Amino acid sequence: MHTLIVVAHHNPDSLTHSLAVRIAEGLTASDPANTVEFADLFAQGFEPRFGAADFAVHHREASPPADVIAEQARIDRADHLVLVYPVYWWSMPAILKGWIDRVFTNGWAFDYTADSLEKKLGHLRVHLIGVGGADAGTFDRHGFTEAMRTQIDHGIFDYCGARVLTSELFLESESQNPTVHLEAASALGRRLLAASAQVDPVTPVRPASLPDARL
Repeated sequence: MHTLIVVAHHNPDSLTHSLAVRIAEGLTASDPANTVEFADLFAQGFEPRFGAADFAVHHREASPPADVIAEQARIDRADHLVLVYPVYWWSMPAILKGWIDRVFTNGWAFDYTADSLEKKLGHLRVHLIGVGGADAGTFDRHGFTEAMRTQIDHGIFDYCGARVLTSELFLESESQNPTVHLEAASALGRRLLAASAQVDPVTPVRPASLPDARL
């Protein structure tokens, strides 16, 4: 199995990057035949702005630019796609949203016409790992957890036919001992690909949390 891990954080020493590395280590530890490729969006200088050229691609008036084709090729090589990102304003960072905006194009991720929609990424298995500063009580009490799953899991990936097998939030990232999250990420990596044989999404690996004391 080949896995593409996309990381959306500017700091290579961040917890987000460390979690991505631990997930990759877990993947290869579970089976040395598993291969992993990283896409560090900040390090590679990916352009996230959806501009006139991208608009033309959406309307089938032009071919995708070279940087988009390169990202699509990465995904085409992958059996599993893992997104690891900090939660900004209860969603993903702009650079990751822009990566999806530009890369998941009409004609590649889906075929849309006025009469029909064909989902073209049915082969792809997706794992979403968000890193948030608030606690689980805050996310659940205000409906942010469900809102993120509606917008991202369903609104983006189900629209393209990809199956989201893991949708997890690693919370209290600024107050929790990072070792707790790192160990949870290693465990998640070791069992991630086993989810591909399941009908239902993988049971989340939740780090132990502190009492709900923050709004």
